[in-house]
Amino acid sequence: MAKADKDWKAEAKELRAKLKKLRGKLAAEPAKAEEGKKVKAPNPVSPLAPKGGFPALPVIAGVEFAAVEAGVRYANRKDVMLVRLAPGTAIAGAFTRSSTRAACVLDCQAKLKEKVPAEAGAAIVVNSGNANAFTGALGQEAVDRVTGGVAEALGVPASRVFSSSTGVIGEPLPCDRITARIGDLQGALDAGGIEMAARAIMTTDTFPKGASAEIDGEGGKIRIAGIAKGSGMIAPDMATMLVYLFTDAKIAAPALQKILSRTVDETFNAITVDSDTSTSDALILAATGQSAAAAITDLRSPTAKAFEAALKDVMLDLAQQVIRDGEGATKFVEIRVTGAKDAADAHRVAMAIANSPLVKTAIAGQDPNWGRIVAAVGKSGAEADRDRLSIRFGEFLVAEKGWRSPNYSEADGAAYMKQEDLVIAVDLGLGKGKRTVWTCDLTHRYIDINADYRS
Repeated sequence: MAKADKDWKAEAKELRAKLKKLRGKLAAEPAKAEEGKKVKAPNPVSPLAPKGGFPALPVIAGVEFAAVEAGVRYANRKDVMLVRLAPGTAIAGAFTRSSTRAACVLDCQAKLKEKVPAEAGAAIVVNSGNANAFTGALGQEAVDRVTGGVAEALGVPASRVFSSSTGVIGEPLPCDRITARIGDLQGALDAGGIEMAARAIMTTDTFPKGASAEIDGEGGKIRIAGIAKGSGMIAPDMATMLVYLFTDAKIAAPALQKILSRTVDETFNAITVDSDTSTSDALILAATGQSAAAAITDLRSPTAKAFEAALKDVMLDLAQQVIRDGEGATKFVEIRVTGAKDAADAHRVAMAIANSPLVKTAIAGQDPNWGRIVAAVGKSGAEADRDRLSIRFGEFLVAEKGWRSPNYSEADGAAYMKQEDLVIAVDLGLGKGKRTVWTCDLTHRYIDINADYRS
């Protein structure tokens, strides 16, 4: 009996020691002990990332940012951002045309149609880690709770609070984790916090994306700053990923929307990583009207044209950064198509090349396999004539007149393919249609990232 007691006491002592060790481990990694939260190491920064890091962006008068860790999906990372916009801010937007678009996209589209006075102020709230897409009635309930909470905290109408969600599809949004941090977000609002906001909206992104521009208006400067997120599931159908653009220009919402709508096509609709369009693609443009420059009222005026050109530059910069952060990308590729029957055919050819797995894997392998370009042109559905078609890799004429160019050297092509930035040019020789799009290569790293996305 005495021996049995001794054995029991020794076993109990050993169990207590193990429990103490386990408690210490959990204390050191608290996020792993909380249900629903995971710790996940960030992906290595893309080799194509801008060398200077996140750019210095101008402060846009009338815009404040905040970001917090809410543990929407992962721990130890900022995953919710809030933007407060001053009264008088005009809002424009562009959103995915996916037939399975997320609840927040549908909500934003509905709100932009409402006639709410801009004097009421506005806000944008965004979470990463969960797309709140394909979540039924719960999706809209979550949107209402988040936007309603922000509206109450900031004193703005709920109809002027726009939300976005990005991440895993088909899982209910844990909105309580977001609403619990609204007070902290409100308290952290800072006019200089745009980089923090850019980091909070990242998912598989390996670097935050920002761009800016400035023009001379009548009587003062007009500034534009923007941030974006996107790395995979990139083949936009009107906007892209998540993009937030801010300007201090004085311009009414209808004119702002018109400018945005005609600049989307040659920027965000001209990129593709993997041919997959997201359920959550959203682009919101806010103009606070706090520049000293005169209002833009005539879209044919020199100031309006300069503003549109500058906005387009910012949008294209952000779009190309998304490609440079394409999941697993090692090559940034510009596809130039000219000589098409019309612009629509040029777009078909350019996207057929840019989305071809055979083309993209050849580029990843630094293989100048121009036959795959020919095949992509042929499958595009655009009008083409073998004997009028020409293909170039950078400055090298690869094929023409229905055959390989007599001056083309395979060694030249192979050497060119070793570069990080590539240009593939195709001329169809049929008309004046042209289109330029941007893409990246397809590597095994893309498979690794997406196979592990929900773990």
